[in-house]
Amino acid sequence: MSKLAYMVVDARSSDPDRMVEYRRLAQIAVAHYGGRYLVRGAAYETLEGSWQPQRLVVLEFPSMAAARAFYDSPEYRAAREARAGVSDFDILLVDAY
Repeated sequence: MSKLAYMVVDARSSDPDRMVEYRRLAQIAVAHYGGRYLVRGAAYETLEGSWQPQRLVVLEFPSMAAARAFYDSPEYRAAREARAGVSDFDILLVDAY
């Protein structure tokens, strides 16, 4: 049985209006590849260190392979193109324990 995988995203954007289309396309791709959102821009508190994400997003996928398939998919490529030039993302993919 595959372990779950988590995608952690620090999303920064200079154009909230352009990000509306990105989010619409990304949601479709996430669902298509078995993912689900656990956190989407919710309030957070930094307990240690200096990390201050602008918009924190955490997604769960059924496996690392499913998460990679999502990220490399034509559906998510279209979403990335929708945010090109107005956003900067840091993305981590990690296996569950």
